[in-house]
Amino acid sequence: MDHPTSVLVTVRKYDGSPHWQHRMHRLGEDEHGVWLGAPVGTVYHRDGSPIYATKEPRVMLFPHQAWWTALFQAAPARLDAYCDIATPSRWPHPGEVTMIDLDLDVCRIRADRTVYIDDEDEFADHRVRYAYPPEVIGAAEAAASELAEALRTDAAPFDGRHLNWLDRLAALPVTG
Repeated sequence: MDHPTSVLVTVRKYDGSPHWQHRMHRLGEDEHGVWLGAPVGTVYHRDGSPIYATKEPRVMLFPHQAWWTALFQAAPARLDAYCDIATPSRWPHPGEVTMIDLDLDVCRIRADRTVYIDDEDEFADHRVRYAYPPEVIGAAEAAASELAEALRTDAAPFDGRHLNWLDRLAALPVTG
């Protein structure tokens, strides 16, 4: 079956409210999941309104049944990896992927490869406000810890393989 080249990425908060929505190109799939790419100028929306356009090419990994997604940004972006802790991705159809953002982010700084967990305060607030069940809290905290270690040690898929996907994105024809 052929997959569409354009995939709508829809991210919501736990209460169902919109968080982000944008389109990406389907680049392919490997043992880690589905890879999508966004060229420079990809517009991110919230509530149907444009919020910002990307300044660098980026690829995103949507793993099979993991509690995270991984965004890899090309230079000169400050972060080379930005991982959202989220519910496992769902594909209502091949042209859309959805997930619930759980606030925690695990990031790696390009220049010195420092890894840190971000938005722990937002996670603490939202786990109360949205009444995250204990199993969601546990899965989110475990995923953040595992991702931090994987980023520190360059474990797959954080071992540079995203560069091949960035090359694949760069080879796509430019569309208006």
